[in-house]
Amino acid sequence: MSARLDYFTVFDLPRKLQINEEELQRLFYELSRRVHPDFFQTATPAEQARSLERSAVINRAYRTLRDLVSRVEYLIQLEEGRETKERATGIKPKAPTDLLEEMLEIQEALQEAKAGGLDGPRRQHLRDVQARLTERRKSEEASLLDFAREWDAAVDGNGDRKGLLDRMKQTLAARAYLNTVINDLKEALGEETQTHVSHRRH
Repeated sequence: MSARLDYFTVFDLPRKLQINEEELQRLFYELSRRVHPDFFQTATPAEQARSLERSAVINRAYRTLRDLVSRVEYLIQLEEGRETKERATGIKPKAPTDLLEEMLEIQEALQEAKAGGLDGPRRQHLRDVQARLTERRKSEEASLLDFAREWDAAVDGNGDRKGLLDRMKQTLAARAYLNTVINDLKEALGEETQTHVSHRRH
């Protein structure tokens, strides 16, 4: 196994977005058992080093492909020929066009919160906004499921994929922007902030 192989190839999968997650997990455990360093303790140093490298690649591949959002980000990087370092998606946050006016109001409210604190009504308003934007983020993520079906059909039918890539990038950019604003709202409300991911840990 070469470290240069893309993560789909690691599991002998086509470059598609709809993946059976149970099957992916089964393949992950199967490959992990084959190359786990514990089985190479009596091997030569070179073989031990290769075992560690293979194990690391398999782990990175699984972490990336088991989640739809990170899978889409990774696919875009592959298709555009960019380096595929984890977390380096190249997707710049961008406000959804239909929320631009509301975003200006939200930024003003956040500035007021930082300057003078929040009274009851303002705090409740920001909580309502936070809940609404969280639902919007869920909607953006759900749209990736539709893109996944379209992408796989385009791969099978040799259809136009450039337009799909652009639409997926727009959705990821909107999601990234919403993440930033939601975290800003959490901070203003005195809540713990963190980067939103939909990964499930194994």
